[in-house]
Amino acid sequence: MGINSMGKKLHLVSLGCTKNLIDSEVMLGRLSNYAITDDAQSADVIIVNTCGFIDAAKQESIQTVLDLHETRKKDSLLVMSGCLSERYKEQLIEELKEVDIFTGVGDYDKIDELIARRENRFSPRTYLIKDQKRVITGSNYHAYIKLSEGCNQQCSFCAIPHFKGKLQSRALEDIVTEVEKLTQEGFYDFSFISQDSSSYLRDFEQKDGLIQLIDAIEKIEGVKSARILYLYPSTLSDAVLTKIITSKVFHNYFDMPIQHISDSMLKIMRRGSGQEVIKHQLEIMRSAPNSFVRTSIIAGHPGESEEDFKELCTFLETFDFDRVNVFAYSDEEGTKAQGMDEAKIADEIIDARIEKLHQIIEAKNQKSLQQEMDKEIEVVLQGQSSEHEFFLGAKKLLWAEDIDGEVLINENETDKEPIVGKTYKAKVTQIAGDKLVATLTKEC
Repeated sequence: MGINSMGKKLHLVSLGCTKNLIDSEVMLGRLSNYAITDDAQSADVIIVNTCGFIDAAKQESIQTVLDLHETRKKDSLLVMSGCLSERYKEQLIEELKEVDIFTGVGDYDKIDELIARRENRFSPRTYLIKDQKRVITGSNYHAYIKLSEGCNQQCSFCAIPHFKGKLQSRALEDIVTEVEKLTQEGFYDFSFISQDSSSYLRDFEQKDGLIQLIDAIEKIEGVKSARILYLYPSTLSDAVLTKIITSKVFHNYFDMPIQHISDSMLKIMRRGSGQEVIKHQLEIMRSAPNSFVRTSIIAGHPGESEEDFKELCTFLETFDFDRVNVFAYSDEEGTKAQGMDEAKIADEIIDARIEKLHQIIEAKNQKSLQQEMDKEIEVVLQGQSSEHEFFLGAKKLLWAEDIDGEVLINENETDKEPIVGKTYKAKVTQIAGDKLVATLTKEC
């Protein structure tokens, strides 16, 4: 017996990456007849879109489901979707009796049907957006746009290809259609994402598909600002970097997870490129005007010697990354690294290496922030700050949403009341911890 959605309430929790967030927004679009509520206890339908990438994310997903089950009202439906339920579907259906409906990564556009039928479903392929409506959350100006699903890389530590499959690129015309619709709704800032964005369209035997993407997006009226996330060294060409750097719409924003810099570790990790290629690419990025360079590092991968780690530290000390994410290695089922028992690193050694890396990265973050001092930068206003009600919160337009930091606005020298989602020029006056403090000077 299906549930009548009229007058019903929906509570959705989206865990993990921004790719998951897009899928959650598709589900909200399909369930637009429901009133969205932040109060899970009053909800008639509760959806947890789970992450199954690393062990900590798996634990968070399971605990979130159990916590919501404990407090949900009688006769409500609890739905578990996403990567974790896809990866461990048989086991979870057998053991997690608290959940009413299970679905994976292929049926986000059918979530309304599954709820109506109270039906589990796991489609054989991951879901790719075509013309479905999304309910964009958390912003009135920015949206993430998914380029593809799956991945053709064979990194030793990553299980994504095992449960999301090979690369599936979205048709360029589908991406253009989605961006055009969103610009008509007032969105002007876009982040293009996938597991390996520089492989976009390679499954259609087209190298450097990002060049086609940039050409197409630049032609869309209303797109003011864009960036590409998750470039991969072995599939990234100088031609794509040049295209980004010469674009009038795409920022010189470069997010390329290198994971390590030691040649021996890059080989063990099966990254496909050595340090010579990576350093060449990073130098092009860093030398671009007004560039912002972000990366990710894994510490304690099996086989990482003390010399490998010292080489990594030296590189991070000498190259000026703007932001660096550090992850402690953790075993993932089905990966090559999981079976490298004799080369495993003790937890206490990994913890010490993480601490050392954080010290280096904190110094680099501060250097990046210091370079903004006394400059007039372009920011977009986001509302009340996370710091204090006396400050407005903003981000530098160049930065990616949510991850690169916050600009605290303490003064307004414009003639008008600041508007959330609008861009302004702002003069940076000081640094407060890991945040810039600035004064709005004029509208853009």
